[in-house]
Amino acid sequence: MNYNENPFASTHSLDTNPFEDPAPSQADAARLDSIRQREADLERRQRELDEREQQLKHHGKNNWPFFFPLIYHDISVEIPEASRPLITRLYQLWLVLLGTLILNLIACIFILIAGSSDGGRDVGAAIGYVFIITITSFLLWYRPIYNGYMKEQALYYYLYFFFCGFHLLFSVYMIIGVPSTGSAGLIQTIQMFANHHWVAAILGLVATVGWTLQGLGNAYYYRQIFAHHTAAGHTMEKAKTELASHGAKAYFTRG
Repeated sequence: MNYNENPFASTHSLDTNPFEDPAPSQADAARLDSIRQREADLERRQRELDEREQQLKHHGKNNWPFFFPLIYHDISVEIPEASRPLITRLYQLWLVLLGTLILNLIACIFILIAGSSDGGRDVGAAIGYVFIITITSFLLWYRPIYNGYMKEQALYYYLYFFFCGFHLLFSVYMIIGVPSTGSAGLIQTIQMFANHHWVAAILGLVATVGWTLQGLGNAYYYRQIFAHHTAAGHTMEKAKTELASHGAKAYFTRG
């Protein structure tokens, strides 16, 4: 036994800070890493939720037509910047078509009032055109090319070429204006001018100009879109593959 040893001496160094946190063990370090990882995951999930909320707020709500929204339609958001002017012009041509259909109906009503023997059939057909052509033109050629430039998929281009081709032929048919066909085109307009039915004649002339403007405009952009379609390398085989992969459901989806 060492009688010279101080029994009250501390076994710890006087240089050690008694209030300092002890060095973490490996278990403590692992626990801290797990907490940090969980915090990072929570932050990432919150960011994803915020992004999804913003997407739903700006891109997820149907907005067209404005009086009874059925689909989402926003050229400035969904169409690439380089293609926006073209799609905007096509949409404007579709609006011209809508206005022309309404003017054509009004002109046919005045042709009936003027005493045309085929006026009743003209009015009936013109009423049908307002509803049928408005809906089918939007769904069968405008919406496909809108989707085509948004998704750059071959299938939409072929749908556009097929149905817009029929629309161009229909426009020529309406410009001619054969009596009893529901068109207040050239033939009907000339007859109204010849018989001095001025209101019917002027309305028929305006409708004819409308048919001509939207027909020529669509023909011009038809050629431009065909050139883009060819340069992009779209083929029927690609269209068949897209149809097999995505199905008809892709027509109603975005992105």
